[in-house]
Amino acid sequence: MYDLIVIGGGPAGYHAAGEAGHRGLKTLLIEKREVGGVCLNEGCIPTKTLLYSAKIKDNAAGGEKYGVKVSDISLDHKRVLARKKKTVAALVGGVKAVLKSAGVETITADASITGRDDDGFQVKCGDSVYSGKRLLIATGSVPVLPPVSGMDEALKSGFAVTNREILELEQIPEKLTVIGGGVIGLEMASYFASAGSDVTVIEMLEQVGGPIDADISGLLKKNLEKKGIKFFLESKVIEVKQKSVVYEHKSGKNEAAADLVLLSVGRRAYTQGIGLESIGVETHRGAVKTDGRMQTNIPGVYAAGDVNGMSMLAHTAYREAEVAVNNMTGKEDTMSYRAIPGVIYTHPEVAGTGETERSAKEKGLDFRAKTLTMRYSGRYVAENEGGDGIAKILIDNRYGRIIGLHMIGSYASEMIYGACMMIEQDMTIEAIKKTVFPHPTVCEIIKELVFQI
Repeated sequence: MYDLIVIGGGPAGYHAAGEAGHRGLKTLLIEKREVGGVCLNEGCIPTKTLLYSAKIKDNAAGGEKYGVKVSDISLDHKRVLARKKKTVAALVGGVKAVLKSAGVETITADASITGRDDDGFQVKCGDSVYSGKRLLIATGSVPVLPPVSGMDEALKSGFAVTNREILELEQIPEKLTVIGGGVIGLEMASYFASAGSDVTVIEMLEQVGGPIDADISGLLKKNLEKKGIKFFLESKVIEVKQKSVVYEHKSGKNEAAADLVLLSVGRRAYTQGIGLESIGVETHRGAVKTDGRMQTNIPGVYAAGDVNGMSMLAHTAYREAEVAVNNMTGKEDTMSYRAIPGVIYTHPEVAGTGETERSAKEKGLDFRAKTLTMRYSGRYVAENEGGDGIAKILIDNRYGRIIGLHMIGSYASEMIYGACMMIEQDMTIEAIKKTVFPHPTVCEIIKELVFQI
């Protein structure tokens, strides 16, 4: 009998298992593929490894404006892949070491919940059945596969791929068409454009980047277009043909040539076939329904990560895992989604947290916003010749508190956590003004914003 059985070894699962093990819970972690989940093996880490190589190449290609003479700049994709695999292997090994040190037992197998009795819950893996006093469901998510004519055949033939397969490509396609202009689509579009592909992005919405700030979305699109990426917004894909993608726009039907298609229209919670119905776990729109303690409608059963559909981001999963284990072990804790950071690791980077102008207006909030060019930062000017980055802050008028911050430019991903803390701690403009920022740094843009709001 285990104190806790964790189903799924991604960020939520392995983090929760490690925390539970360190706190003395006899813990079993079941993962059907590789510990680390999509994030470590097929998402966050592999893509950032590729994007960093592309960033070095792009910076080298533009070196002359910084007084650095360069020539014959190219990207060796096979060497990039080799480094990606080495990086992933090292980090997976690190996760396994942490689990081992916490005394967590790990099984590689498909898992299915088969029922419950007075002692706990039963989980079947092959011919074996394991019992646990508690369950944590952390099965993650899978790509959304839209009902587009020809898509199934394209996926089977390899003409269309998802985020998993594109990270294993050994050859750079001459023409890459990306269906979906969200985070994954933009990051892969950016990398393959740097690697030499002719890239086209087709997106149904009126902007790229999903729900990010509209002004920043426009600037990101402009910068990616400078790399040669073509965008077709407010366009719906209706067919995938051999060597092309057919899409509809208000102007009519159009066709984009392609040697490879990346399907990147979003992800959905993975709940099928894991036996939730055997114990009556409630779902909502295909995701496991949880409360602020990360508990489901069944006492002793928790869910964290993409599977609950709240915020499909690895860093959200880590925090949800902590909340779940805290509550399991008698420490009251509640999950907050007020200031979840969102990052797009293109070049330039985009990062934001809290309310956007659109979301604040939709909620009827009384607020004011201030936008500044990143050129108010001396370090940004020194390191970004001709850079057009901006930062935008949103302030609640009633209390003078920061409710949102969004930026596009260098180091955005490394700065945004500060804004998250400011929002979660209900910091006012006056409190932020008293904070000493290091100089010269790009993060000084936040201080400039609060002094000018």
